[in-house]
Amino acid sequence: MIYLSQLIGQKVWDGFGHVVGKIDDIMVNATEKSAPPLSALVLKGAPENKNIIDAQSIASLWPSITLKTDITKLVPYTPKGHELLLKQRVLDKQIVDTEGKRLVRVNDLQIARKGEQFFLTGVDASTNGLLRRLGLEKVGKSIARTFKKEAKTHVIPWEFVASIEHDDPLRLSVSQSRLVQMPPADIAAILDDLDSHTSKALLQGFPNEELADTLEQSSQEVQQAVLAHLHPERAADVLEEMDPDEAADILADMDDQTSERLLTLMEDDDAEEVRTLLGYPETSSGGIMTTEFAWVPYTYNVEQALKHLRSSEEAMEDEFMYYVYLLDEQERLRGVISLRDLVTAPLDQPLSDWIDDDIAQVTPLTPQEEAAYLVAKYDLMALPVVEPESKKMIGIVTVDDALDTVLPTAWKKKLPRFSGK
Repeated sequence: MIYLSQLIGQKVWDGFGHVVGKIDDIMVNATEKSAPPLSALVLKGAPENKNIIDAQSIASLWPSITLKTDITKLVPYTPKGHELLLKQRVLDKQIVDTEGKRLVRVNDLQIARKGEQFFLTGVDASTNGLLRRLGLEKVGKSIARTFKKEAKTHVIPWEFVASIEHDDPLRLSVSQSRLVQMPPADIAAILDDLDSHTSKALLQGFPNEELADTLEQSSQEVQQAVLAHLHPERAADVLEEMDPDEAADILADMDDQTSERLLTLMEDDDAEEVRTLLGYPETSSGGIMTTEFAWVPYTYNVEQALKHLRSSEEAMEDEFMYYVYLLDEQERLRGVISLRDLVTAPLDQPLSDWIDDDIAQVTPLTPQEEAAYLVAKYDLMALPVVEPESKKMIGIVTVDDALDTVLPTAWKKKLPRFSGK
């Protein structure tokens, strides 16, 4: 393989052995491809009209850089506008390794030949790549052998590289399409290491649902910066895609005028759910509950319950369906069954077998710490929230939100978010 660091500063010879100039940079095109082709060599010390040479003129790049023809017959390359300068725009820059799900610095770039063409194949993010640039690769390998270690070169294939530069619309679009395939929690972790301007630019092109998923996992700073950057109508659409409790948390951190404007732009049903949650004290169970949960009439049998869930809008929206709640005509809680028990029970078994007069539950004003205590005491994945007067079930406190209230802030980001997205 050939590396960019081995080429920069090297002499370029024409087909008759004349020095044309020295490599200053290399251009590639079609960066959306898994292996973009080299489009041109940028030279210093070359005649004015020969300082950008078409890559089609390259005969070899290693061990010497030679061209196919005489300098007098070289046709200058005219940039089309979307070429990427590897030394200037990629080397030493940070990129996202979408396969390794991490932010890394580019220490070198790998180039390979196929037939008559040369291609950019990957990014070297290893210490070995940095030593190669410094001319210390052999020293590094010698030291590694002394300590019985292997000096490894870690090359990230270009198809797994997402640029975080935001001043090139074409490259940014390619990066967004690669990033959006990563798990939201991994995207959020990377965003937390970037400045707000870069984070906003990267997320701008995400579809609403994927953007909502990512923001749910992100820090408060990233959430506020990104939503403030969006057009209000789109910000409202993104909030609608979130779990109501997550949307309420974000809106609670905004000033009243901005929060009210976004609520007004949201669909009425979604806005009503969020307004309800915003009405509870921050330290209460109502302040951390979600209003999305799966339920069936308690008079059903197992077969009827399964059919109901398949067509129930509430069940479709429940991304935390560990339990199915049994409610009566007034939506009062009568029992609860785990999803596992429901799908393994005989179809003709009545749900009344799971009726329980002593279900662990809280009211909307129950302190969050008490909800967390009950979740831990009874080893629950979710805890029902019931209105004290009407006994109507209005939501659930999930285990992750319950634990958030008792864990130190540093640990909260490490918790998995229990979601079906």
